[in-house]
Amino acid sequence: MTEPHEGDIPDGLSAAELGMWQSFRNGTTYDLRTYDPTRNDPFARHTWGPERSVGARTVARLLLSGPPPRPGRVAALKLRGVRITGKLDLAGGRVSPYVELTGCRFEQEVVLPECHFTTLRMVGCLLPRLEAARLHTEGDLHLPRCRIDRGIRLTDAQIGTDLLINQLSVGPDRHGRAFVGDGMSVAQDLQAEMVETHGELSLRGAKVGGSLSLRGSHLRAAEERRALNAPQLTVERTLYMTEAWVSVETGNQGTTPPYGVVYAPTPARGTRSQVFECKGGVRLDDGRFGDAVDLHKARFAMTRQEELSLRRIVTPELRFNAERPEEGRVVLNGAKVVTLIDLSTSWPGPGGLAMGGFVYENLVPYGHFPLSRRLEWVSAATPEYVPEPYERLATVLRSSGEDSDAREVLLAKQRRRRETLPPAAKAWGFLQDWTVAYGYRPGRALVWMAVLWAAGTAAFSRYDPAPIKDDESPLWNPALYALDLLIPVINLGQDGYWRMEGGWQWAAAGLVLVGWILATTVAAGASRLLRRG
Repeated sequence: MTEPHEGDIPDGLSAAELGMWQSFRNGTTYDLRTYDPTRNDPFARHTWGPERSVGARTVARLLLSGPPPRPGRVAALKLRGVRITGKLDLAGGRVSPYVELTGCRFEQEVVLPECHFTTLRMVGCLLPRLEAARLHTEGDLHLPRCRIDRGIRLTDAQIGTDLLINQLSVGPDRHGRAFVGDGMSVAQDLQAEMVETHGELSLRGAKVGGSLSLRGSHLRAAEERRALNAPQLTVERTLYMTEAWVSVETGNQGTTPPYGVVYAPTPARGTRSQVFECKGGVRLDDGRFGDAVDLHKARFAMTRQEELSLRRIVTPELRFNAERPEEGRVVLNGAKVVTLIDLSTSWPGPGGLAMGGFVYENLVPYGHFPLSRRLEWVSAATPEYVPEPYERLATVLRSSGEDSDAREVLLAKQRRRRETLPPAAKAWGFLQDWTVAYGYRPGRALVWMAVLWAAGTAAFSRYDPAPIKDDESPLWNPALYALDLLIPVINLGQDGYWRMEGGWQWAAAGLVLVGWILATTVAAGASRLLRRG
């Protein structure tokens, strides 16, 4: 089993382990796949015998204290189609060689807490569980197309470049969590596209130096857990919770890491769309996103008690053009967004939306979004009257030059406020609305004044009143008299000089009363206009 110049080969290695040992020193790929593709699938039920099996202790020995490479070679562990028996435990170790495992099958969990790697790649492997809290890599960590039945733990892990877990399938641990990356730090991108989780995806306090992509992923919550739980998440660029384009024949997304991912502005022939889907609540509270949060065509299936919670997030752009949630709530309380890009059919109805203290500066509708639907959007977020959402919308519309729409929003605010007033104040509100629309349509006052002036002139032209004092009364003028009654404060030299009797006295008093009402509402509208200015 040994050669004189290779006395470092341990005794008792099996034939498969000896071949792995030699491949490690050469830095070549050790491939134990058969000619039958169905027997090379690590997820199938076919048994892999001893001819394809190596012990986890031998693998650990190679990685932690392996032999030197052959001259002119670089030592590396590259395995294909290999079954690793026993528990691979590298806790606290430092692994210098490059590690790439493809299509391998682990019989027991992989234990890597506080382990230090340069680069670790496991592609299309079967693992019962991956325990890697406080893992540190100088380069990438790749887990694409792997299946891990009892969850992944990467709490407080430090990933030197990219974390790529595309097409990963993860089951729940005993606490109902599929992927735990709380406090994790990824220096560049986190690609988690077309991932399937059957438990909570937890990224509490995680930091991503590039983008976080969940395109086409399906997240399913375990009982009493959220589908995605990521408060205080920091993403320097964009969070994508959007669709992915996959092959109709294979269901794969073009090329998958570690060999790269292909993105195209339009779908290629022979592809179909796979939307991002969450079955369970989503929590992104207090998140910070450098470029955008993109929810294009996302699907959220929630119960009545669950939420898509975006409380206090800060992002330059929120693209809310997801499918309308049938149940649950969308919560934007305290969120701060520069530009809101939204679709009128994406927002939930009354009782399904909360946005108290939601601040946005620009509105960019995705498709047709009339003002009436926008007012329904605000109304859905305020089951009880709250002025702030109306005032915020009016401010944004006015800043974009839509002054008439802004006045309509403020008028809708006054009408909602009227519903909360006592009967007397409500009656006064109806009168203001009917006459001059609370001052937001001052042209109505001029029309009413003209109509009442004409009516008053026609009426008083049929009456010849007696002067109160013969030597002080001016010449009787019905038009000036009617106008003097309608316009308060200003004296046109007719009112107060003539004796009105009977029904004419009531007619004059009615004109005075209506004149004061019109003047008051116009003054209220003018004061609001000045305050807005």
